[in-house]
Amino acid sequence: MSKLSINDKIKLNSGYEIPQLGFGVYQTPANEVDTIVQEAFKVGYRHVDSASAYRNEAGCGAAILRPTIPRSQIFFTSKVGPKHISYNAAKRIIAESLAKTGLEYIDLMLLHAPYGGSVNRKGAWLALVEAVEEGKIRSIGVSNYGAHHLDELEQHIKELEEERGGPGKGGVISVGQWEVHPWCPRKDIVEWCRKRNVVVEAYAPIVRGERFGEPGLKRLAEKYGKTEAQVLVRWSLQKGYLPLPKSVRAERIKENADVYDFELSEGEVKGLETEEYSPVCWDPTTSELDNYSGQEEV
Repeated sequence: MSKLSINDKIKLNSGYEIPQLGFGVYQTPANEVDTIVQEAFKVGYRHVDSASAYRNEAGCGAAILRPTIPRSQIFFTSKVGPKHISYNAAKRIIAESLAKTGLEYIDLMLLHAPYGGSVNRKGAWLALVEAVEEGKIRSIGVSNYGAHHLDELEQHIKELEEERGGPGKGGVISVGQWEVHPWCPRKDIVEWCRKRNVVVEAYAPIVRGERFGEPGLKRLAEKYGKTEAQVLVRWSLQKGYLPLPKSVRAERIKENADVYDFELSEGEVKGLETEEYSPVCWDPTTSELDNYSGQEEV
């Protein structure tokens, strides 16, 4: 029997803990997200992953603030959108996210993509750091950064420490979020994160269903009496990642969390992973350092 459980948490570099299984709300309609997140809470999820660009933060906040579960037991993530990667824009987005959700603090805020150019990325990161210092955000990180963007961020943190008065003043990277699954393992990024104790969150952990039917995956599902989606979520958990499965259907929400009554062998975990680089979502990780893609506001 597995040693993992739906209540498992991972300690972040910030000192806070994050539930290992998350619930994604990308493309979840704003007028439905409150009910859908409540459904996720019913089956045990305590970690909700949203973003300013999803335009459904208000419904997430409504579900979180209902009296059924104490706020302290729920972990909420949002993100500064790809078009707002700059100091001033990020400050505004953070304020808007707090206002829309009605929350006193956001557990985790990420920069959604490595756009805006180097100066603006540094400025957006500084906005996150200041929000942590002001108690508005507890932990910070990035999403869709390539290894070269991560190296640059590390340099920005060093520069901010020098500019702002010492260690810790440049912020602490707690989480990175990417599309990660057996057909897009991102070994270079995962290695970078693990050397620094940065937690890896995996969106699209079930590959949007596009790999269902793959012989190795199908064989494991049949062996354990599970769906292929459940095998993929379990693979992500056993790799030490934080998978973020998403669904708007109650039965699928429950199914994606029902992954704690079986365990893949070490060989099966390794065997499922491929050498492919086949993302099924957008992939800003490959963008150049001077990429200003989609920038709307500075």
